[in-house]
Amino acid sequence: MKKIAILVSGKGTNMKHILQAIKYGILSNFRVNFVISDRRCEAFQYALKKNIKSVSLEKIEKKSLSKEIDKILMKDIPNIIVLAGFLSILDAKFCEKWVGKIINIHPSLLPKYGGKGMYGMKVHQSVIENKESISGATTHYVTKNIDAGDIILKKTCNIVLKETIHSLSKKVSLIEREILIQSIQNFF
Repeated sequence: MKKIAILVSGKGTNMKHILQAIKYGILSNFRVNFVISDRRCEAFQYALKKNIKSVSLEKIEKKSLSKEIDKILMKDIPNIIVLAGFLSILDAKFCEKWVGKIINIHPSLLPKYGGKGMYGMKVHQSVIENKESISGATTHYVTKNIDAGDIILKKTCNIVLKETIHSLSKKVSLIEREILIQSIQNFF
């Protein structure tokens, strides 16, 4: 059985996609061994309801967050760590220790619209403000440099004339689901 640790900060849309893929056999022989959040968020509450080992580190200082996550992961070492809407920055030591085992999903076509402060609706707003004709999502390996690790998968969508931040977000979310599950499958 392959073990996935999922790090979350928000609604948990991508975490739910992973759980559905496991439930329906798309990710067969997988289980989520931990959900770790950096705040008490909707995703954390959902994981608790699903009886998944879940830890909220909301009261941990940012400088100690990576160390605390590492302690948790060492209790039941995952095969892969998935950042699914995780907004905190993991420190260099953590990234080096887990190199090649951490993947992230990002709501743009990296390297465009990546880096510190570029997440969620901020990305979509920037894409629309810059009058891009395409957008999409990217999965990549996590390194100490934000959104700069090797790309695993990318998929695009067209931006229509009257595109809004919310309509673009919905399009990209569908792409995220597809490439995240495919990236986990490809990892093995």
